[in-house]
Amino acid sequence: MNLLKVAICGGGRTGHLNAILFKQLPDVQVSLHTHNQEVIEQHARQTPMQALLPDGSTLSARLDRVTSDARAAVEDADIVIITVPAHARSQTLKDIAPHLTTSKPVFIGAIPGFCGFDWLAEATLPDRPNVVIWGMKDVPHTAFELTPGRSIKMGGGKSQLYVATHAREPQTARRQLEKTLTRLYGPCVTMLDHFLEITLTPGNPIMHSSVIYGLIGPYGQWHRKIFPQRMCWWTECPELGAYFLERMDQESQQLCAVISQRLGIDLSSVKSLKQEIVEAYGEQIRDQSSMLSILRTNQAYNDILAPMVPAADNRAGYVIERESRAFNEDVAYGLVLLVEMAKRFDLKVPYIEEVLQWSVAYMDGLRGSALDYFPRQWPHTTSAAA
Repeated sequence: MNLLKVAICGGGRTGHLNAILFKQLPDVQVSLHTHNQEVIEQHARQTPMQALLPDGSTLSARLDRVTSDARAAVEDADIVIITVPAHARSQTLKDIAPHLTTSKPVFIGAIPGFCGFDWLAEATLPDRPNVVIWGMKDVPHTAFELTPGRSIKMGGGKSQLYVATHAREPQTARRQLEKTLTRLYGPCVTMLDHFLEITLTPGNPIMHSSVIYGLIGPYGQWHRKIFPQRMCWWTECPELGAYFLERMDQESQQLCAVISQRLGIDLSSVKSLKQEIVEAYGEQIRDQSSMLSILRTNQAYNDILAPMVPAADNRAGYVIERESRAFNEDVAYGLVLLVEMAKRFDLKVPYIEEVLQWSVAYMDGLRGSALDYFPRQWPHTTSAAA
């Protein structure tokens, strides 16, 4: 079997877990590109990275390279997997672009691929005919309790991994990508027909924002209050959060229906969030009767903490972190994109807009957003409608 050279850009939870899992496979070389000095130093000390599995067992790995040098990480890579937050993707792509090989196909994708990654990569990597742009609908496994450079806990895994390529990519590239990802993840990879099936799949942008809004928004139990202790995202999800999540999910489905009708694109794979979660986690969910019970009883979601920081001014307790990915990624690059897409089809999405407006105010405004690269003429562009 030929050596497969994998470069992972991002030293967070998903990057750590994927790197460890890949190193369990034969003939797979893994480089990790990160600016986290702790991860780099642990690698220099030859500290093995460990993944703690749900059954209590442990996997260990020594990566081939861990570096902040983009050239060293990607210069001969066959596949580049970007796991940094959406708001950091643009800079990551700019950093690696000059160092990508031009002598063979290079598959550059994002996990997850939401927030319009195909549009961003196309805009950032012009005139690169050997680059194949792709994205995965969701992370292959939940991952939490990261100790950088040392350990990561693996939560529940997805039964199917859905992948799409940019509309410009030929069938030959799609087949090669599927073969490569199957080698890395096993026979659970399913290729989608259109990248919009990923962009419009309900996920973190509406999940995280609705729960936060239900907790500390104007009608939330903890509005302008301090939490006495850190809480879990899902097992302690408030009823109001689940209420907004259901309605935002309905609006997202309406957007899919309009786009499907107007552009003639089959988006039947984009299911409701409730159905997505049930199909992904199955028996790991003890009570599938409602959105609230699904979130609270999904064993794959156990022990996943909400992004919280100690309260300011020496006050006891915690507050929701304004600088978390739930805002800088899910709001600025997720909700913003959904609202803009709806506007271009004259579709009203009042629940998503309400949560977006409150969230932007809570995070003291947007510093960047998906509008920085979302095609201005979409959907009236050849590549978007192809």
